[in-house]
Amino acid sequence: MGTRSSTTTRFQSGPPLSQQSTEFKTEFHPRSKRPPLLQSFDEFRNSSTTFIPPTDDTPYRPFRSAGDFEFMEIALEASLNQKQVDALLYLIGRVAKGLARVTLKNDAELRKACDAAAAELTPFSRHEVTAVYKKESRIFEVHTRPVWEWALDILDNDFLAPHFVWDAQRLFKYDGRGFERFYDEPWTGDSWWDIQSSLPDVPNAVPFGLIVYADKTKLSSFGTAKGYPVVVRCANLPVDIRNSHAIGGGCVVGWLPVVPEDAEEEGKLGYTTLKRTVWHESFSRLLGDIKQYSKTGYVHTSRHDQVTRWLFPVLLILSADYEEQCMMSLIRGRTGKCPCPVCLVPLEELHDISRTYPMRSVEQAQRALRIYRHNRSEGEKALKALGLRPVDNVFWLVCHSDLYRALSFDRLHFLHGGLWGKHILRDVLRILNILGRSAETEVENYVANFPRWRFLTHFKNVINVTFSDGNKMRDVAKVIFYALLNVFTKTATPEGYCLLRVLASYLQLDTLIGLDVHTERTIGMINTELLEFDNALKDYVECVNKSGLEGLRVDWDFPKVHLWKHVSRDIRMKGATRNYSTRPNESMHGPIKEAYERRSNGRNVATQILRVDEHKLAAKLLRMRVDNHKNWNQMQGEDSAGSESGRDTGCCEDGQSGSFTALDHVYLGSVCKPSTMQDIEASRSVTDPAFVGFRKKLSSFCNECLPQYGYQVNKWIVFPASFEIREYRYLKVNYESLADWKVTTDHLRCSPSFYGQPRYDCALIQLTESETVFVRLISIFTCDIPDIGSISLAFVQPLTAKIGGIRRIDVNFRLTRVKAVPRSNPIFIPIQSIIRGAVVVPDPSHSSEFWVVNHIDADMFLRMEAWE
Repeated sequence: MGTRSSTTTRFQSGPPLSQQSTEFKTEFHPRSKRPPLLQSFDEFRNSSTTFIPPTDDTPYRPFRSAGDFEFMEIALEASLNQKQVDALLYLIGRVAKGLARVTLKNDAELRKACDAAAAELTPFSRHEVTAVYKKESRIFEVHTRPVWEWALDILDNDFLAPHFVWDAQRLFKYDGRGFERFYDEPWTGDSWWDIQSSLPDVPNAVPFGLIVYADKTKLSSFGTAKGYPVVVRCANLPVDIRNSHAIGGGCVVGWLPVVPEDAEEEGKLGYTTLKRTVWHESFSRLLGDIKQYSKTGYVHTSRHDQVTRWLFPVLLILSADYEEQCMMSLIRGRTGKCPCPVCLVPLEELHDISRTYPMRSVEQAQRALRIYRHNRSEGEKALKALGLRPVDNVFWLVCHSDLYRALSFDRLHFLHGGLWGKHILRDVLRILNILGRSAETEVENYVANFPRWRFLTHFKNVINVTFSDGNKMRDVAKVIFYALLNVFTKTATPEGYCLLRVLASYLQLDTLIGLDVHTERTIGMINTELLEFDNALKDYVECVNKSGLEGLRVDWDFPKVHLWKHVSRDIRMKGATRNYSTRPNESMHGPIKEAYERRSNGRNVATQILRVDEHKLAAKLLRMRVDNHKNWNQMQGEDSAGSESGRDTGCCEDGQSGSFTALDHVYLGSVCKPSTMQDIEASRSVTDPAFVGFRKKLSSFCNECLPQYGYQVNKWIVFPASFEIREYRYLKVNYESLADWKVTTDHLRCSPSFYGQPRYDCALIQLTESETVFVRLISIFTCDIPDIGSISLAFVQPLTAKIGGIRRIDVNFRLTRVKAVPRSNPIFIPIQSIIRGAVVVPDPSHSSEFWVVNHIDADMFLRMEAWE
């Protein structure tokens, strides 16, 4: 495919974005009476975008104009206060008369219009919950938007109706030998199948799956004001809708009371029981009709397909951090005899992942509570043995649901902000501190020079910085691992070396657990790697005990070490972990805090915040209608001026501009002025040996390789010194991800100055029909060759040099090592041979050698698992 001077190799054109021969099989629940479905790759879940004919020409009502509605969106998004709203409207009225037709005059009118827009939504209502403590009745406020009313709102939404999935499915993908089952959406898991099997034998009885999240949050920077939002999502909608911030995504349906901290009472059994009683009583008000309809069902006829279904609301997923799961399951927390919310592992055995313990059951908990109410002394023993509190659990009232199957693994709190962020990282920093300033400086410099990559946070330092953001903690683990490889050596720090093994296994597990699609193979990989982690952790504890190094953790009996023991079960029951991640819900805390700071006066906080939330929800509903109206008109050929369907807009990412040039699955952007061969060689060959003889190298490539690509070369191609090429600084690559078989995009840079720094990304390319290799971009360009036409090429430095033997560090930490050929031996490759982008980092101990960052994303991880 490429050439080093005169050597030629055969190139197979870019990888296909689909494999027509690959088939998928879907088995539907027997009650659906639907036969199994066999589909090709392109047919599987192929859903074209459809737009609904508008019912009127003013989808922004009750606002008087589209301008009024758009202003409302901006005001809510920016959390403008009254003064800001009044001033902005006054300014718009003066400078934009007749252009935007903004007719609102003050904040009061805006709020009135928002209230009118929210009128069609189910409103919040205020309730009182009474609980007795020390013979004194205490009253607490709970605000609820009845969950079933919210459910009916989305069920009757014409835009969402086509996307609902009702029947349980078992999905299979043909892997060349047979059909292998895979799990992604909730309805592909075993829980949905089992629930549908347990429903009454009535026509079209199907589950309406609820995903419930709750978490207490600080509203003020000092933490004096707190809120307790409850968010619900519909498991019957696809994840891209369900986890979005649009209509059909998460919705705040409740605001639970916060039992005040009391220094005298805190920690007492009675006061702890009071908090749990108030929580569950309040949640009962929120569930409302859900409790009844989970028994009797609810008859609903879809306006989309006109099918009448018997809907049974079920509690499918509880998404929460560990502390909140303790509240939901009513266990006694990390100091109880059995601190796991879903199984009966003893406190002193939490560190041992290799052992399995019985799962909790609702019947077992209810039996212990009955004993407690009959005989308090005996009941306390029974409850203590299970690690439970003496309170009725509200989730027992929801039929066809199992609390302990609904409680779910959460990567954000259990791993990124938990096991890694609060425990493994703590020991990493302690060992670095012991090694001294030179080791810390080496790590900081490596981290600061880590290659930039989209969706990976770039850190200037990580040692003396505290991160509260779980996403940043996730990225710190990926980056610092490579920075430690030459610092935590076996001779310098045996403890650090053992801890690095723990971190290597942690990264393997985190990447595996985070896959959006799981097969039986990947689930098996998780179970195998859990045992690897268990062994690595035991070795680390033994090493620390022997050395007696102070400040390192030797007691790993805490819940977050144990909790991923159940992740394989969760995947099989409820699909991929993103279905029950708290990330989408945690992101809703920001707008709530903004509403408190900018739109409330500090009194009756819940009422004011929830009113703002209602306004935002109404804005989302109107936005959905406005966008549909616009898209429908464009589709009908109205208002289509300026639209260029199917073409890029000409904008480049990250602040660079320039028109795109589309080439199969790759797009060139950020175009430069044409440069002559003479100018390129004269200006660059002095500092970069790759450009020495650039004109001759290009001539050799064209003459020897172009015929292999189907070009007719009738005479020897010679480029004069004045021959021009046009370079590009940006490359967009679309490829089919191995992780979920969907098209994914990488954004690559090849620039001497990207935000003031040189950036030359790496890529994985198809070198020959059977060989893929890594390269570093040197230049990307197009040129017009007489009698040939325009061709697009990349000038690259291959990372294909031979490495002398297998290095122990690569085996022990499962690293992928590559080595660059001399800079003076670059090759040309067709742009279309680039498969995807890559991140490689240097091994400081070996010149020109690099490690591929396997954990940069799921696709790269799976590719490197199969790499030879």
